[in-house]
Amino acid sequence: MTPGQRRYRVVHRATSTYPEPVTSSYGRALLLPRDGAGQNVHHSVLHVVPGAADRAEHLDVAGNRATYFHITAPHTVLEVRAESVVSVTRRPLQVERVPQLAWERVAAAVRTMRATGQGPHGEGAAAMLGVVDASLPSAQADPGGGGVLAYALPSFPPGLPLVTVLADLAARLRSDASAPTPPGALALPGLPALPALPAGRGVGAPELAHLMCACLRAMGLAARYVSGYRRPSSGDERTGGQGPRGAPGAAGAAGADATHAWTAVWLPGAGWLHIDPAHEQFADDGYVVLAWGRDARDVSPLRGVVFTPGEGSTLTIDVTLEPVSDASEGTGAPRAGEHR
Repeated sequence: MTPGQRRYRVVHRATSTYPEPVTSSYGRALLLPRDGAGQNVHHSVLHVVPGAADRAEHLDVAGNRATYFHITAPHTVLEVRAESVVSVTRRPLQVERVPQLAWERVAAAVRTMRATGQGPHGEGAAAMLGVVDASLPSAQADPGGGGVLAYALPSFPPGLPLVTVLADLAARLRSDASAPTPPGALALPGLPALPALPAGRGVGAPELAHLMCACLRAMGLAARYVSGYRRPSSGDERTGGQGPRGAPGAAGAAGADATHAWTAVWLPGAGWLHIDPAHEQFADDGYVVLAWGRDARDVSPLRGVVFTPGEGSTLTIDVTLEPVSDASEGTGAPRAGEHR
């Protein structure tokens, strides 16, 4: 293994069980990790059981690896399993080495790109479109949602460098999310009321990522919702990915413990800064990027349509994220881009 990198084996299994036979099933999976952005995909494979009569893989508009499949064999259980080996070279962010641009200057650059299609550093069309897309509202991260702008403003004093703004906003979100929810409340006191905060559920990593995206977009910045996996550390305070802080459990844990979501923000001259409000830190080599978009709907790991006379289904998710010492260990899967 090259010094300064970590290598992981990731297994993500989604099993759907139906009360009556399904005669036809159409699905789209975003379960194969991205290549680039500080990581290299050595192997990746997607298994669909029962086998698909038709399937295809392509890159979606955001560059995520989408797999479509159509199953025609009658079945009551559908298993979609992704196995990957990924090395991550993303180092901890050195704040002092990041361009210390005031957040207003970054917002002005985003406005210019939206108005003229020109970036401050000669960004190409694909990069420009990525920034513009990430600055737009979305269903689950709407900057016009109730209370978003008012909540964001205290973290945006005039002239403050964007990297400092990000750290402050993440700290506030994590602190407010750790407060107990009053009985019957739709959201925590002080946090904006967004669709990302459903009644009867704690505030976890996806909700905080949505809230941070909405706050940043409200101030004219470009922010992405990033889905992926995080290797839990010994300092995590809770087990389970659905806790108040979205904190996963022990390293190598299965189930929801390894799944995660965070936010990426565009900074001219530095690219996209990945920050995790659930853990109040910038992403490092403990994070594996799966996909990104404007919100969770863009990067849903699995969605589809089934035809069956029965009603209802049961979905079970099982995820394992474990370190490996060599790219040859683990899956024995084909090279990235191939699938079964």
